[in-house]
Amino acid sequence: MSVANKKNAMRAGTLTAGTAALLFMSSPAFAVTRDDGDDPGPGLSVLETLSVFVGLPILLFLVIAGLVMVGDKSRKQQNG
Repeated sequence: MSVANKKNAMRAGTLTAGTAALLFMSSPAFAVTRDDGDDPGPGLSVLETLSVFVGLPILLFLVIAGLVMVGDKSRKQQNG
């Protein structure tokens, strides 16, 4: 094995070990037990979840894109 291959293998191993360590540390291992002062609200329905995590971002994107297009059209009319 050449020196370059050994260095690449060492980098790949370090990156893999570091990523695995971060994933294990951030896993919700103790999510079953409740903390003091923990007061979760009622869960979301499927429709509420889709509207919050799919519908609102799409709507926000369309509003921002529309504002950019309106601003661009007014600038073209001034320069034209």
